[in-house]
Amino acid sequence: MMSALDSAGFSIAPAGEAGPELWAKLAWESDLWIFAYGSLMWDPGFPYCEAVPALLRGHHRSFCVYSHGHRGTPERPGLVLGLDRGGTCKGIAYCVPAIDVPAALGYLWDREMQSRVYRLQELELELPPGGAKGLAFVVDRGHRNYAGGLSVAETARLIHQGVGRRGTARQYLESTMRELARLGVVDRSLHRLERAVRALAALECQAA
Repeated sequence: MMSALDSAGFSIAPAGEAGPELWAKLAWESDLWIFAYGSLMWDPGFPYCEAVPALLRGHHRSFCVYSHGHRGTPERPGLVLGLDRGGTCKGIAYCVPAIDVPAALGYLWDREMQSRVYRLQELELELPPGGAKGLAFVVDRGHRNYAGGLSVAETARLIHQGVGRRGTARQYLESTMRELARLGVVDRSLHRLERAVRALAALECQAA
């Protein structure tokens, strides 16, 4: 039987081809898994019936997205996480009941797709009971807000300076690290980045 995802016609949903209007028209026949790797881990904002640790192969978590709204401004951008290609990523898979899927996807589209820097992709997840397909927000490397390839020092500087509507980029990093620690996940690149951000904050305090 064709799923709602199949009828929506996307494994990748670029700008203008999907959104709240589409979700509202679809009749969802089954529950849906959403893969969280950043702020959705500690602030999902949508109803779910189950949350389990999940592994995604072929992508990794990276501060590779310029933030000009949520965690920064156009004048002083911050950085937030994206799923970039290569490696693996451990996060949380949320199971959304079929009846709540249209509202959940509409909420996530409004929250995550304002700049269209992400592409909503259906990917294979490894869950404790076995494999399952789920949706994840993967960074679009061709987008102007893609910030891949920055040095640790420049990434730390942007996180240190970023302040936006949803708070600071540093708070975003700290909340992500706390959630990863709760899950027992060690992300060495993020630990290195966290140390660099703390060093900048210490220098700023000394100069004040």
